[in-house]
Amino acid sequence: MQVASGSAVATLIPAAGRGANPPSAGRSPGPARPNFLWISTEDISPDLGCYGDTYAVTPNLDRFAAQGVRYDNVFSHSGVCAPTRSGIITGMYPTTIGTHHMRCQGVPPHFVKCFPEYLRAAGYYCTNNSKTDYQFDPPFTAWDECSNKAHWRNRPKDKPFFAVVNFTITHESQIRNRTPQMLKRLDSLGPGERHDPARAQLPPYYPDTPEVRRDWAQYYDLITLMDKEAQAVLDQLEADGLADDTIVWFWGDHGRGLPRGKRWIYDSGSRVPLIVRVPEKWRKTILPRNPEALQPATVNDDLIAFIDFAPTMLSMAGIAIPKHIQGRAFLGGRKAAPRAYVFGARDRMDEAYDLIRCVRDTRFKYIRNYLWHLSRGQDINYMNEMPTMREMRRLHAEGRLQGPQKQYFEPTKPVEELYDIVADPHEVNNLAGDPQYREVLERMRRVHTEWHRDTMDIGLIPEPLFDEMKRPDGRFEQTAEPVFTRMTADRGRKAEGGGTVTIVCPTQGASIAWRIGGDVKSPVGWELYVRPVSLRPQEVLHAKACRIGFRDSGVVTFRLGDPARERVTTTQTKHWREDIETAGLRPRLAKVKEADHLGANATPSWLACLRDARPAVRYWGAVGLHASVRYPPDLSLAQPALTTRLKDSSVVVRIAAAHALCDWGDEKVALPVLVEALKHPTDKARLFAVIALAQLGEKARPALAHIQALTKDSDDYVRRVATTASQRLQAKKG
Repeated sequence: MQVASGSAVATLIPAAGRGANPPSAGRSPGPARPNFLWISTEDISPDLGCYGDTYAVTPNLDRFAAQGVRYDNVFSHSGVCAPTRSGIITGMYPTTIGTHHMRCQGVPPHFVKCFPEYLRAAGYYCTNNSKTDYQFDPPFTAWDECSNKAHWRNRPKDKPFFAVVNFTITHESQIRNRTPQMLKRLDSLGPGERHDPARAQLPPYYPDTPEVRRDWAQYYDLITLMDKEAQAVLDQLEADGLADDTIVWFWGDHGRGLPRGKRWIYDSGSRVPLIVRVPEKWRKTILPRNPEALQPATVNDDLIAFIDFAPTMLSMAGIAIPKHIQGRAFLGGRKAAPRAYVFGARDRMDEAYDLIRCVRDTRFKYIRNYLWHLSRGQDINYMNEMPTMREMRRLHAEGRLQGPQKQYFEPTKPVEELYDIVADPHEVNNLAGDPQYREVLERMRRVHTEWHRDTMDIGLIPEPLFDEMKRPDGRFEQTAEPVFTRMTADRGRKAEGGGTVTIVCPTQGASIAWRIGGDVKSPVGWELYVRPVSLRPQEVLHAKACRIGFRDSGVVTFRLGDPARERVTTTQTKHWREDIETAGLRPRLAKVKEADHLGANATPSWLACLRDARPAVRYWGAVGLHASVRYPPDLSLAQPALTTRLKDSSVVVRIAAAHALCDWGDEKVALPVLVEALKHPTDKARLFAVIALAQLGEKARPALAHIQALTKDSDDYVRRVATTASQRLQAKKG
């Protein structure tokens, strides 16, 4: 296979047909447009034969890679599906737009769109089959079709398409699936396709037991099943005579769904496969100066981030890339220079909080642990169902783990980690304290700091506080109904008495969909509004509007002769970003967390934070004291300071202070504060409180009845933590 980076000059591909983008989209005349097909699968690393994995059985994808470009350095910005897909669909970091916590129902800034909307505006028929998981409800303007029946075959004749097909067979849940139905599917694999557990090459951080090997082998069996599913889609494309006109991507949404893979931003959780096949007729169009970079059996080793997918699709379609998009195009007319670094983030994963950021170049990985005092081995109920995870926990409890296998359960994490990926691909030898790598550490630390600042990372704002900023009192804002305005005579239908209707929505950043007649309850058949609509006298025009993170508007109707408004005022709702930036909160919190590097000497800094006017700063002061106090003199200062915070105006500060004081033996005064927080109307505040009680272990026993009451809480994550904590306390009592 050949190694190529691939450079390009501007390629401008026009839109055509109904719904084409207006001139502002930045298109120019040129050749007809290609189709695009994404084949995505869940929870896999580059564990394919075409990536040199001799254990893998993936003949179809290996053949596909031989027809296209295999990208070797592609990374998710998150090790789990929802934040990952949020970044893919918007081209922006979740830590910038507030979609970084798992299943958090974000409210991005008004200018953020799902990128297929730009393709639809340019005349593409866009279908998604069928996963969304964007950290917000998918806006109905994003796709022409979004369901398990969505297919390019449903498009209007001769219309170019962008189609997504997502496979779930490789999902984490299927690795531990031993049901008769799954065993039957696995038995359908031939003798040369099943994976022998005895031949598995386990990473050094896993214990070598039959259960672990069985999980590993089944994971690879699932990839083989997926390989067949991928070929079936390619066969459909070929049968339709579309293979020569369709650029096909195959990719995985994050790393393998096994412990220390999925959810983590080590390479095992963030590095993924990406294969792109560009038919010969389109190579010079996509990379006119270097079409050889797209020829069969090519390997590309550029660093590519998932947030680069959106701008690359727009670039290949000849559509101007909106300035707010943070990704860089790696193909097409607006191809950017190759990256020097990729970045990643881990925040709340299901019911477990963590706060980790990483920077990676082609050789080194830098990790910054902002909650360094927490073990990697936190409980996540869903993850605990995996046999491999159970084996790791069992052997840890028995003291039988060795070497790198013990790292997962270390009581704390280093503030910083640095790995030489070339020499240490499994990232088990931390070089952060090695003087030989001091310059590398300082460079990567500086790059992280700049990225954290420049992308306006809001991860240091405690989630209960952020939730109140983005959606006060938990109320969703409503998108205003569209308004019909500026009706003019339609020259082309003058004899019929037709007219042209303009549609606007008062809600800033809203998108509008319209249809003439038809079933307004059907999700299919709505056109994205990009220009005034021509209407005949007998026709009925329907319209509705949406904005990401808001509730959709109702459907409104217009007929010729109905009154139309002359002017509509745009409603500019104050956004959470304004509050954060006006208060200077981000840089203040970043400065506060520099004290993590001071160790035991950080106590004065944390004490000063407790006097700050901003609750987020006081919260980190309490957490910092709790994490850093190791000596009696420090405790003598910290204990009375935190006692005064048991009556803080902010619930997150009260919880953090009470948690620390309970740990230090002051349960009598602090435990009632945690119990009271369990009744808070905000679900994430209750989650903070019940996590604190769960981490206290036996000291939380007086609150057992209150914890048990939360096993029926309205919030799933609160229920999970409460159930685990109550079961453990009851087991110890027995």
